[in-house]
Formats: sequence, structure tokens, C-alpha cells
Amino acid sequence: MKFRNMILMSMASAAAAVSCIRENGVVTLPGPLGEGISFTLSPEDYADAGAGNSGPVQLTSAGPDGYDRVEFAVIDMDGKAVGGLKGFYDPQSSSVNIEGLREGSYSLLVLGVKGDYERDGVEFFRISDVSDTWMTFPEDMESALSAEYFHSSTPFSVKAVHGDDGKELVADVTGAISQRRVVGRLDFSHEFANPHTESAVLSNEVILDSPRFFTGMSADGAFTGTSSAGRIVLDAAEKKEFLFMPTVEGERISGENEIITRDYRGVQVRRVYSFAGAGIAPNHVNGVRIEAVHPDDETGTMFITEKHYIKGGHGTILSDDEHHSVYTDASQRRFNTSEPLQISVEEGRLHVRFYSPKPLSDVLVKAVLPGTDGEYVDLAWFDRIPAFADFYETLPMAMRTALYRSESGRLVEIPATDAHDISITGFKVESEDPYWSKLQDIRHGWNITFSLYGGDPDREDGGPAGNWMGIRPVHCREAVALFLNFTYMIDMPEHEEILHENQDRLYGNGGPDDKVTPETVLAQMRQERSINVGLVYTGNGVLGLGGGNVFGAYQGGWFNHYTSEYACEVMFHELGHVMGYSHSSAFTYGPWAQELMNRFYVSHISSMPVDSPEYLDSRNSPYLYASQPKSVSEDHVRMGHAGICGVE
Repeated sequence: MKFRNMILMSMASAAAAVSCIRENGVVTLPGPLGEGISFTLSPEDYADAGAGNSGPVQLTSAGPDGYDRVEFAVIDMDGKAVGGLKGFYDPQSSSVNIEGLREGSYSLLVLGVKGDYERDGVEFFRISDVSDTWMTFPEDMESALSAEYFHSSTPFSVKAVHGDDGKELVADVTGAISQRRVVGRLDFSHEFANPHTESAVLSNEVILDSPRFFTGMSADGAFTGTSSAGRIVLDAAEKKEFLFMPTVEGERISGENEIITRDYRGVQVRRVYSFAGAGIAPNHVNGVRIEAVHPDDETGTMFITEKHYIKGGHGTILSDDEHHSVYTDASQRRFNTSEPLQISVEEGRLHVRFYSPKPLSDVLVKAVLPGTDGEYVDLAWFDRIPAFADFYETLPMAMRTALYRSESGRLVEIPATDAHDISITGFKVESEDPYWSKLQDIRHGWNITFSLYGGDPDREDGGPAGNWMGIRPVHCREAVALFLNFTYMIDMPEHEEILHENQDRLYGNGGPDDKVTPETVLAQMRQERSINVGLVYTGNGVLGLGGGNVFGAYQGGWFNHYTSEYACEVMFHELGHVMGYSHSSAFTYGPWAQELMNRFYVSHISSMPVDSPEYLDSRNSPYLYASQPKSVSEDHVRMGHAGICGVE
């Protein structure tokens, strides 16, 4: 239970009108003058911890749900707990409401708890005197606390006032009750000379040298008890702030910080840093700053770990929110299928753009830099380049002198260079990822761009213009997948084999007697072409358009090409037109498009670079046009005039 009733102390949800205080299991009702008095609680910010801290630390507020537990008691002038009261805590207003008070002078004691206090092993006790122990922690404190604890002791008095409506009780309560933290905080900050090293931390462990903490507190706020001295191990890899009870008088905090990192070649480096400082005081922050000196501080190779990449907030291309003025601009969105990973240096920044539905792992980018005598050096390592990545980051050499490892194994020092003067004469990429091997096997690339052809993707119906509608990024991404697979396929040995096995069935625009050799077909498929891809509007009975540098297909074809022979038939029919063939040839209505290529593509999809529709999951995209068919039955399809697939 998050809220619970306690003896002379209470915690209740805001939904409960009154939560009574029970003494020995009996509910005590308020006296005849029992008017409710409300006390608002206001936790203080942390105080300045001095040299170890950069300044006052803002409070992590108890939030709209208030404290997770509240204990309170009313104490008389003799320091004794007052009975015969009832009260409740309202977390929405963070206020304690008490009924049953009589005239007199009192003190309100409140203990507020925020966080998972049950993990701390804390015990709360009923108090009858202000000197009684109110809470205790285990003596063998082996870790930091999970919750924050706040305490306040507020004097107030109640007196009877006679008015027109009779006698009422009035308390001299003004303003909110300020509560101070019982606990203190120990913060760790790490300064790395090389930001790429910082993101390559494998473990960051802090070991405190057997500090002794108070283990209890009495109702008046005095600390009691002492923990047994023992080493405390903290994981500072992600969490940097740790809560503790105050250290006993004269105790200091000291210990070691062990940091293990890796570099892009897989070498692990272990460094241990010692620290010492003042003890932990309540409501204060102790700051420990570690200057993490590291062997890779001077390296210029950019080590882009997953963590570093995410922290950089790098963008993507062909994302659903990308405006059509961008993705249909060939100067901004254009790629060759044999070079889907585009690398350049722009104004001192490394730019890596990836036209791919799949990520690429363990990527080493090498470059020829000025002063390397034409030898490639390790410029950047990526643990992972995401699908459709658009990475920009300033090169270290644009900021400082740095060392680079060359292919021969020597270290080359490159002086700091003005961003506008950086000249890189060549790039080379290495990766053991099998996907990279497949992309490298695309030797005959086609240039791909995207066009609206008059359509409007901002309209729900795509703004049809003739046989076209506005292509959206979801379709562009599938076009990347299709053409990566197609240009990979044309150099597959199995593909060549099927052409040779069926060479008698290959004929040109002159009909069956106009024979075309497999070598001619392969040369035409392997010829570098520039294709402007669009989305076909099916409202006119059209499923595909192609010819010259124009290529378009209906929406369902774009995400069914992995598994549907018919979708592939549409695609290869239009590719036949792109290669210069008419409807009289085998490359549109004949066996090349309708039997050989479409079936080969679907049956060999597991061997293709983009081997599954699951990478893009376009079928479930909310950006598809609702009015367009997701699939078309083969039984209802016929081909129309040149370059158009029509539906009767």
C-alpha cells in the first residue's frame, strides 16, 4: 500500500476525506472544539556544498503526487505526543490536516518520504516523546538510499476566538512549513578530454572506503546509531547522484573510482582514480570531480559508439516528416545503388549518409589526410550506422592536433587544421558485417531520385495528376530497398544461369523472331542508369509506368515486391520499358517479366541485401494512402498500352 494509517502519524490518499489516527486499534474522535487545521509542506532545495559543488542544487520536487509516505505527530510543551487527534495527508496540496486540537502551544513534527523507501529497509516507530527514535536503517548499509527523507519541527499555538457564530479555534500558522532533507547527496562528475572515450565506458565503479553513517533519527531531528564500517560499491556508469544518511562526526568520504573503457580496436583500458573529501552532511551535496586521463585522449579517430550516436541526436533521411521539397530535390536526395553509404567532409564535419533500410555494424572509415603520404588512416569507427542515417559531427582535426593510426600501423600526427582547409583525397570503408559484403557485391549501380510528377503528398488523396500521385517517404524507402535488391540481383550467378537456360525465350521488340542474347540483356541491366521514381495513381486503372528515366508503381507494389510474384511482374514490366523494350518483347508481357525475373526475385529474396519486408514494415505505416489498394488480384489484371499496367 502506498498510503497507510499510523499511530500519531498518518499517510492517506487525497481521495480519503479523513484518515483517522488509531491508538491501540481504537479510533479516537475529536473533542467538542475539534476544528481542522491545515499545514502546507514545502521541501527545501539542497544547500550549497561548497568547493566540491558548482552551486545550489535544485530540488527534485515531490511532484503532483506529493510524498510517497508521511509520518507526523503533534508534541506538547512537555515534549509529549498529543493523543485524541485525527488527521490525514493530502498529496495533491502537500498538506497535513489535523482535527481535535485544543487551546495550547504545540510543535508539529513531520517526516516526509519521497522514493522507494521499502528498498532502504527503513523502519518507522510510534513515538510518545520528542526524544524517541522515529526511524532507523539497517546497520550494514551496503548501498546508497533509494528514497529522500525530509524532516521539520514547527512550533504553533491554538487559541479560542469568540465571534458572532460562537467560539472557534484559531492556529497561528502562517506560510508553508519548510522541510530539510535528512539525507545528503554524493555526486560524481567525470571530465574526459576526448568525448569519444567518454561514450566508450564499459564500467564505472565507485568504491567507498568503509564510511560510517548515522542509522537513525529521533523525532526532534537528532541523529542516532552508527553503521558498521564496510566498503560500499556504487555503479556510476549511468547514475551519478547517490543518497546517504549523514556520516558520523569527523568521518570523511574517500575511495576509488575504477573506469574501464574500450577503444575501436577492442582494446580495454582500466584506470583507477582516488578521491577524498568532507563527510556527508544533511541537505547538502558533496561533489567529486574526476579528471579521467586516458591513453586515447590524443587520438583523432572518431569512436562513434551507440551511446555517442544517440547522444548526438543525429537525423535521418526519407523520414516520414521530411518535406517533399527535400526528398524530391535531386541535389539533396540522390544515391547510386553501388554506393549507398555516402561519406564526405563538409566545413570540417564528417558527413555520413546511408541509403539503406537496414543498419550496418562495425564500420571503419579510413581516409587519406594531408601529411599521411597518401596512406589511409583510421578516421572514424561506428559501432552501428542506423538505417537511413544522416550523421554530422565535427572532425577532431578541426579542433586540435591529433594522432591517427595508419594502415601500416604507424601513428601519424595531424596538426589542427582550419575547417575550411581540411582536404581529404579519398575514403575507404571496412566492415565484417555480412550486409556490407552484399552491398559491396552491387557492382553496377543505378542512380535513384524521386519525383512527384505533379502529385501532392500533402493531400489525403495524393493530389492525383494524370496517372501520378504524390510519392511519400514511405514509398521512397521501399524504392531504396527494391533497387538495392535489383542491382544486386543482376550480378548473381544464379541470375545469369537462368538467363542462359532460357535464352531461346528472350526476344526483342520485333517479336519471337527477334532474339536477344543473355549477354545483351545483362549488358542492358548492368548499364548505369538514372531513374526518377514516382507513385502511380490507380484511379485510372494504372498500376505502373516506365520508360527512359521514368519508373513508377502502384502503392501495393512497393511493399509487396518481397513476396508477391505479381507485384514483381509490375516492377519488371516497367524495368523492361526502362531498358527500351515495348509490349511486343519478352521483357514486358513475355516470360522475362512475367515468369523468369518475378519468380527469381521472390524465390531468392532471402539472398538479397534487403531480405525481408519487416525492416521497413511499410504495410503498417500510418502514412500510406488509405484509398489505394494494398494488393491487386492477378486474376483481374491485364496490361494496357506501352508503359502502363491497367486494370479492367
